[in-house]
This record gives sequence, C-alpha cells and structure tokens, in this order.
Amino acid sequence: MKNNIDKYNAWAYQYDNNINPTRDLDKTVTKESLSNLDFFKVLELGCGSGKNTEWLISKADKLVGLDFSKNMLALARKKITSKKVTFIDANINEKWPVDNNTFDLATINLTLEHIEILDHIFNSLFMKLVQGGKCFVCELHPKKQLAGSRAQFEENGTDIVLDVFKHSEQEYIQSAEKAGFNLLVKEDWYDNEKDIPRLISFLFEKPK
Repeated sequence: MKNNIDKYNAWAYQYDNNINPTRDLDKTVTKESLSNLDFFKVLELGCGSGKNTEWLISKADKLVGLDFSKNMLALARKKITSKKVTFIDANINEKWPVDNNTFDLATINLTLEHIEILDHIFNSLFMKLVQGGKCFVCELHPKKQLAGSRAQFEENGTDIVLDVFKHSEQEYIQSAEKAGFNLLVKEDWYDNEKDIPRLISFLFEKPK
C-alpha cells in the first residue's frame, strides 16, 4: 500500500493541471489574505509544486520551501529558478533543517490534514519565527471533511485517496495558542457550493 509520500510523488505528474477547486481556491485565499502584509523572509511548509511560491516570492526577499515529495519539489524547482528561493526535501513531522528566529512569515497550505499531531508543527513554527512574525494556515474546512471531501486524484482509472486526519476549528486554534501564538484572523472561504465552506484560514502572530 502506498503511503502519502508515494501518493504525492505520483500526483505530482498531474497536480498543476488536473481539475482541483481546492487547490485553485487556496491560491486565491493566500493572495487575498496576505496581500496587505509586509514580509521579507518566508518559510513555506508543504510547498509542493510551488503553486503559492511564485506569488510569495514576488513580495519576499527570501523563501525556504519544505516538502516531503521529491517529485513535487522537482516541479517547483523547474518552475521557480529565483536565487531567492531554496527548496528542501524534509518531513515536517521531524526536525526542520532551518534556523530558529529567522522568518517573519510562515505559511502552511493544505498540509495539516495529513498531520495527526498538530502540536509539533505549531511549536516548531513558533521557534522559527521572529517576534511579531505571522503564521498563515489554510486548510480544507472541517465541515467539508465531515461531508466526505478529502485529497484524492485519479491514476490509470483508479481513485487514489490520501490518508487524512480530521481536525476541528478549535483544535487548530488551541494547538497554536498552546505554542504561544495569538489568533488575529479566522475566515471561512466558499466557492460555488454556498452551503458548505471549502476552506478555512487562520492568521496567527508570535507576540512581539
């Protein structure tokens, strides 16, 4: 049975091109949520194929992207050749190969649904950010998960479903606040299905 790393490596060959309203809305949400923020050094967790990297680096001086899929990172490196960007093959469930107190923005998009224990992620984020640094999280909405939606793609006529964990809105907030963050903004994001939000986003801050 394939694990999530194998599945994302397989998904990489079509990730940027297949029909994926969650991916597309996530790009929009990221831009709308962060366009009015000033940031210079970005840590992008679960950077994948670089779908958000291109826009983030248009505002930042430096970006470090972490992902556990070599094939996704290969796509990102092919698309984004800026010397301001460094992509690193890393599993964020383990120790992160970046310095503490370095970044003024960290982003994590469509990634935490694959993480069972959130505390390690938020504790590590807190250490990597400078005082006053922001942490932006955008994930599949818990209500969307409860309705049966989950990350998946088709390969050779077979549906490949990724392993996911369900986290409530309060789980995200409590884990972040336990690490030391303050919640600044929480938003629900809708697409064509007006009854159930597709995504949820949070903006946290490390106290100054």
